[in-house]
Amino acid sequence: MNIVFMGTPDFAIPSLKILLENKYNIIAVVTQPDKARGRGQKVSFTAVKQFAVENSIPVFQPEKLKDNLEFVKQLKSLKPDLFVVVAFRILPKEVFEIPKYGSFNLHGSYLPKYRGAAPIQWALINGDEETGLTTFKLAEKVDTGNIYLQEKVKINPDDNFESLHDRMSLIGAELVLKTVKLIESGKAELKAQDDSIASPAPKITKETCLIDWSKSAVEINNLVRGLSPHPAAYFLHNEKVIKVYKSEIVKNLNLKPGEIHHSKSEFIVGCGSDALKILEIQQEGKRRMTTEEFLRGFRL
Repeated sequence: MNIVFMGTPDFAIPSLKILLENKYNIIAVVTQPDKARGRGQKVSFTAVKQFAVENSIPVFQPEKLKDNLEFVKQLKSLKPDLFVVVAFRILPKEVFEIPKYGSFNLHGSYLPKYRGAAPIQWALINGDEETGLTTFKLAEKVDTGNIYLQEKVKINPDDNFESLHDRMSLIGAELVLKTVKLIESGKAELKAQDDSIASPAPKITKETCLIDWSKSAVEINNLVRGLSPHPAAYFLHNEKVIKVYKSEIVKNLNLKPGEIHHSKSEFIVGCGSDALKILEIQQEGKRRMTTEEFLRGFRL
């Protein structure tokens, strides 16, 4: 089976790797264009491009996907059987309908729950104890296609975005492989999504990340978990951004929302109910550090 793999970040790497390990013919990889990243603004490859180059797979990096006749022509010339999409962009119909068996996407939620750009983050922010992964056939409306396979994933109390993301990328890779095998066998059965129970997972914005101390400690702790390590929940102190990477809930401490209690090693902030102990923190312009390190050089 000739497969074109589409993806950009490191979340997609295990899925691409497992297909190669199982001797599938990856005829090309499609990923985002190279961008200047970091403080030095050095131009760097996407994680998927880096992996593709290391494994001698041809790479396409179109600036735009819609109404790109040259790109459509290039894809058709490859005579693909299947497009496998993991953490990429929205594909227009003229692209996703090219392959013999169509295109499927791996999505980081148990669809139709958490349709959108940030399903893993919102599962944590909302305090869910369980999430999931879904492979589905691409349709014109985003994340609405008929489902091939699904798998539930437990969320541990100490999970943050990084740990859950990494675990789900590995579980997702297995689901991608099973889906490809199912399509190849001709035994795939598609299941329609129930739109009436769908919920959104919109893009994370700067406003999403700002801590509101009038909310409960449970809600704020979940926000910290869902955004750690990137982009990170934050609050403002003397007009400086202070990011919070790790925290824990403190009960039976009588502090008003936003009121700070601190010692040489503790930094606790009052919330709408209970309080939040900050364990890992980063002041604007400084490195990430433990609260104890932070308090040695910061005046509250």
